[in-house]
Amino acid sequence: MSRTRVWLFGLTVASYVAIVVGVLTTSKLVTLDWQVMLWRPYKQWPQIHAFLDYFVVLGQRGPTAVMVLAWLGWRAWRHRTLHPLLVLGTSLLLLNITVGAVKYGLGRLGPHYATTVGSAEMFAGGDIFPSGHTANAVVTWGVLAYLATTPRARRWGSIASALLALGVGATTVYLGTHWVSDVLLGWAAGLLILLALPWFEPFMSKAEDWLTGAWRRFRARRAAPGAGTPAAPVPAGQQSGEGEPDRETVGTAAQVAAPSGAPAPGTVVTTPAPVAAPAATAAGSASAGGHSPGRPATVRGERTPPGSGGARRRPVDRQIVRPVPPLSQASSVARGPRPR
Repeated sequence: MSRTRVWLFGLTVASYVAIVVGVLTTSKLVTLDWQVMLWRPYKQWPQIHAFLDYFVVLGQRGPTAVMVLAWLGWRAWRHRTLHPLLVLGTSLLLLNITVGAVKYGLGRLGPHYATTVGSAEMFAGGDIFPSGHTANAVVTWGVLAYLATTPRARRWGSIASALLALGVGATTVYLGTHWVSDVLLGWAAGLLILLALPWFEPFMSKAEDWLTGAWRRFRARRAAPGAGTPAAPVPAGQQSGEGEPDRETVGTAAQVAAPSGAPAPGTVVTTPAPVAAPAATAAGSASAGGHSPGRPATVRGERTPPGSGGARRRPVDRQIVRPVPPLSQASSVARGPRPR
């Protein structure tokens, strides 16, 4: 805050207080309000009425905020800084708090809703004092001059924003939506916010640092490999990290410890299909008093694993070799002597 800015801020505060006191005490300022209102400016120059209906939009909060936000957003992207957007947001926040509190606190009625000629129409449930259109025009367009980067641009920006603010305030008086004192207080309120912005620069700088750091941390988490992705379960039979493959245990300890002669409970036992043998071979085996040992039982873990399609591997077809019975003497004679 330079010394000149401090002096301007003090004079604007004094003017603000003087206007409020003049309206509260029903001074000559209120008389001026009624004289202009009874003169009915909107009937004096009807040919410009349509144009001023559109021109007053330059003081409305929504349209002006969108236009200025588009320009400042482009500047923020070009210079890689959030400072222009933070300045606009801070100024609009201060405008809503200060002007809104005074509006609803004083409760003044507008010219179209006045009930007593010559009265200040204060504390009657209105929201007209100070003029929101005028204060918004001062702040919104004044922010562009505040953010100018060169003295020449700042000078011309200040002149343009001042003309827009004066034009919007005069238009509201012409249309009969505000008293003259409403517009005067709106100009003072908007100028106070612009003059006080340098005091909020440290807070805006801290907010920019915090937002920038938060954005960088967010991008770092997004760019980290595998961040936020749950680990896939390791299927059975693959390495578990200690060099040995994971094995699936089938059966219980009782089944494993069962004797070799009897199948363990819960174990699936498979027997080979019987093969038809000649009578002589069967008789010879019976006479020997022995039998062919059966195929040992297999547990589930020793079977052929399923293929990729989920079905088990088909068994290999093998040709069964049948033993040839020995030739008897009668058959040898019938066949004749062997050729030499």
